[in-house]
Amino acid sequence: MPNGQWYPPEWPDRIRALASGELTPVRPKRAATVMLLRDTADRPVVHMLRRRASMAFAGGAYAYPGGGVDDRDARPVRWAGPSRTVWAARLGVDEPSAQAIVCAAVRETYEESGVLLAGPAPETVVGDTTGPDWEADRQALVDRELAFADFLDRRGLVLRSDLLGAWARWITPEFEPRRYDTWFFVAALPEGQRTRNASTEADRTVWIRPEEAAGGYDRGELLMMPPTVSTLRTLLPYATAAEALAAADGRDLAPVLATARWEGGELVLSWPGHEEFTRHIPAGGPR
Repeated sequence: MPNGQWYPPEWPDRIRALASGELTPVRPKRAATVMLLRDTADRPVVHMLRRRASMAFAGGAYAYPGGGVDDRDARPVRWAGPSRTVWAARLGVDEPSAQAIVCAAVRETYEESGVLLAGPAPETVVGDTTGPDWEADRQALVDRELAFADFLDRRGLVLRSDLLGAWARWITPEFEPRRYDTWFFVAALPEGQRTRNASTEADRTVWIRPEEAAGGYDRGELLMMPPTVSTLRTLLPYATAAEALAAADGRDLAPVLATARWEGGELVLSWPGHEEFTRHIPAGGPR
């Protein structure tokens, strides 16, 4: 394996079926994921988790905390930072959808890492989210027994949308049986909080410099999906988490979607604008 690109063995057959019209793409589910950064004496590090090998989607791959948008994420919440109108324009969706995507980013980060981008007031953020009562609420969110809006209201918290910066948008290829329209965000670890492996989907979590993670991928040591590798590489120029957050508003959020085409007797899988991920599949290759 020349690198650590996640490439399921069933993809060639599914790509062929899509190209021949035998496969109908499923509609992607909206999702959000957060690149949580923490400054060190040297360079920023990013929080990543390794998905359990038993997971049906991207098992064994390194990723960021995140997951699908819950319909209840669109319910009204106490809100700080850019308005829903501003977020809607930035994300390219309507206002209810913008709130749901931002809420999903904050909720999933809390569910999977224990980090909460919210505070008692618009200019504050909670300093500690550990303890039995916090864990009980976090688990209730994971189990979908508690809506995120109710969680924030119960604790008198304001969602801090200003602590997030929209970074990228990737859509799972049309030949995948599980598809996600995912917005990637960047955020800094709030002072006083710490991450933990709170996800049942992960068997390991790490704080790692983006260049080290990308290098591990290049050497075939760390398994990742193209969106993860691409976003890691885009973090390399920034010396601090604050620099990355400041750069978020200038990031292009045009969605990236893989395409498959026949070319010279082989099937070519490519991600427009991201040539490093292009794969060539012989027409008569393994089925």
